Formats: sequence, structure tokens, C-alpha cells
Amino acid sequence: MTKLSTAGQELARRLDDRSATIAIVGLGYVGLPLARVMHDAGFTVIGYDSDDRKIQWLSDGTTYLHHLGEDLVRTLSASDRFSPTRDPNDLAACDAVILCVPSPLGKHGEPDMSYIVASTEMCAEHIKPGSLVVLESTTYPGTTRGDCLPILERAGRKLGEDLFVAFSPEREDPGRKDHDTQTIPKLVGGLDEASTHLAHKMYAAGVKTAVAVDSAEIAEAAKLLENIYRAVNIALVNELKPVLQSMGIDIWKVVAAAATKPFGFQPFYPGPGLGGHCIPIDPFYLTWKAKEFGHHTKFIELAGEINSSMPRYVVQRTATALNERGKALRNSKILVVGVAYKPDVDDVRETPAAEIIKQLFELGADVSYHDPHVPELEGMRKYDLAMRSVELTRDALGAVDCVLIVTDHKAVDWALIADAADVIVDTRNTMANLEPKGLLVRA
Repeated sequence: MTKLSTAGQELARRLDDRSATIAIVGLGYVGLPLARVMHDAGFTVIGYDSDDRKIQWLSDGTTYLHHLGEDLVRTLSASDRFSPTRDPNDLAACDAVILCVPSPLGKHGEPDMSYIVASTEMCAEHIKPGSLVVLESTTYPGTTRGDCLPILERAGRKLGEDLFVAFSPEREDPGRKDHDTQTIPKLVGGLDEASTHLAHKMYAAGVKTAVAVDSAEIAEAAKLLENIYRAVNIALVNELKPVLQSMGIDIWKVVAAAATKPFGFQPFYPGPGLGGHCIPIDPFYLTWKAKEFGHHTKFIELAGEINSSMPRYVVQRTATALNERGKALRNSKILVVGVAYKPDVDDVRETPAAEIIKQLFELGADVSYHDPHVPELEGMRKYDLAMRSVELTRDALGAVDCVLIVTDHKAVDWALIADAADVIVDTRNTMANLEPKGLLVRA
């Protein structure tokens, strides 16, 4: 039985009878579906975001994350238990605050903690005594205790008495059909036993499985391990791709063959580079923190180098394909198909397509793109791109020198591309079951 202070007992009661008000700070790919989960659990939810557009869209019932569907936003908008706001003073009415803010890398690959620090400072200024604060943003081990707690304690609050703090890593995978926010198991690690107990109680009310771990640091490190595992295995097949290609061996068929083994092997697939809000970024939070303790994570850093080199490899393969047609890359018209970082979503965060397009432009190519989920490509953090998706037609395919496939959306007419494109550079094995009439080069 966890011993709780008077404030902790009151918070536990409010969580149990669903009279608690929960604030979600950051209404993006993580925060918005979490707001719906907590709302559906019976809590009153305040959704905070500094983006005026999101607040207006939520007030109007207009979705801005299309992979989540129209119903999610409409349900929240129509409910008297959900309020979108950009006024931090509204946090004073909340019993718990969940921080779902970005945690990108800086210009030199260092952790950019500005969003986490700013949101924690906002909480410290506005939350009432006895509140629970949970960080979900991916970060290095020790952030919740070493960075967030001192800020939250500035007003004289004391952990375990009138302040409770925990870490629960987000595990969102946009566009996934077999799991969502409610069904993905939720790790919870507090800075003390009371914080773990209360955070676990809150999440267990909304998700199917909440798993308490011994500390916030374990939860922080577990999230990094999950994504480092994926990053290094993707790097492995990305490294093998050009090697096997030189031998005349299809890497995709090799992975499929190896996957017939029922144990000891999990298939990972090559691609044009890593994308999304986790895998390209999270490993480097650990490599940065490891140096503070005198360790160099060479394996992780090498995986990062390999994955980061893939866009350049794709551009080189595109140049090779054009050379086989007697054309130079400069002044060639290239249609990039798919700019989202993964299939069937509109998410372009850290997409390798942006780096590929940038490099093609720098080499003098005339680049356009088609993506049924991304009508405009602009306003990216690291890239000064301003492009609009073009229609995919037989005439459009006939007017370009090369079709470069970066993202394998189901909504794309791959048969049309196979039939009408003169040169196809395929980074996603989309042509495996088709018979392209033109030149096919794998990258």
C-alpha cells in the first residue's frame, strides 16, 4: 500500500471518481489523441497549445491530423468536458498536467531542451498545490528529476507532499491500424513512490495496460532503448543494401528469406533514410548524455551516420539511373513520389524526402513532388522548401525524366507509374510485383 500525503490522497480520490481535470500541453501527434483517451475515460480535459490555429480548429471541430480521423476532433469539440486554450492561466484549474511538447535536436546534434524547459516553467507558475505533472516528451535519462523537478519546486512545493512528478514515454506511431493510444501499453515511472502510484492510476483509467516501473529514469531509458533498437537494425539493412546490390542480390528478398526463421530474427527494411519524431532523433539524446559520464556510444553513432547517408545514396542512384538514359542530373525533371516520412500519413517531421529534394535542387535538378496526403511542403524546421503536390497523371509522368519513389502510400497508383514512367528509382520496393516498362533502378 503506497503511503500518500493529504494532497496525494485527495488527488487519488479525484482520479478514482473522475472528478479530476487533466491538462494536455501540446496538441500535436501525441497530445491530441491522448486528450481524447483521457476525455473518454471520464475526465475533464483542458488542451493547451501555443498555436492559435490549433485552438481555432479544435473549437470549430476541424481536424488537422487527418490520420486520426474526423471523429476524434468532432467528439472533443462537441463535449462540455473538453476546452482548448492558449491561456496558461487555465492550468490553475487542473489536477494533473501532461507535457507533450517537441524535443528536437539543435543545429549541432545536441538536445534542444527549450520546449521541455519552457512548458515546465509554465507549469511551475500556474499549477495549484497537490498537482501531478507528467513529462511524455522523449529525452535523456535524468531529465525529469534533474531538469524538471528543480523548476517545479521553485515555488516551495515539495515532492511527495504537494507535488507529484513522473515520466511516461509517448509511444505513438501515426497511421498504425493495429494499435492506438489506448491499446499501446503505457510505461509510468515517478520520482517517488507516490508519484508513480498517482500517475499509474491516472493512465490506467484511460489505457488498457499501464505498467509501473521503479523510477522515471528507467522509463526515460526504456524509450530510448526502444528507438535505438530500431535505428541500429535499420542501419544494418541500409548498410547491406549497396553491398548486396553490387553482388546482384535483392536485399528485400534476403530479408524475406531470413524472416522465415521463427526465432532470433526480426525483419527490418532498408529505405531512403530515417524520418519521424523519434528514430532519427532519440538515439542522439543518449549519445549526448553518455559523454557526460565518459562514455562514447560508437555503435549508436555509427548507425546514425549510416542512416543519415541514405539520402545522398538515393541521389547518387538517381544520377546513375539518368546516366543510363544519357542524361545528366542537372536540368533533369524529377518527380518525387511521397514526401511523408512513412506510408499513409501526412507527417513530414524529419522526412528524408526533404533532404533528398534539397540535394537534388542543389545539383541543378528540376524537382516536383506528388503526395496524396501532403498537399503542401513548407514551413519545415530545417528546410526552406515551398512546394505543392502535383497531380499524378499519365501526361505528368511522361513529362519528367525520372520518378523517384520515397514513400509507398497505398493511395498512389503504382501501376500507372510502372506503365508510364521512363525511369523509376525505387527506394521502397514498390515495383516488386509490377513490370515497369521503363528503366527500374533500386536505391
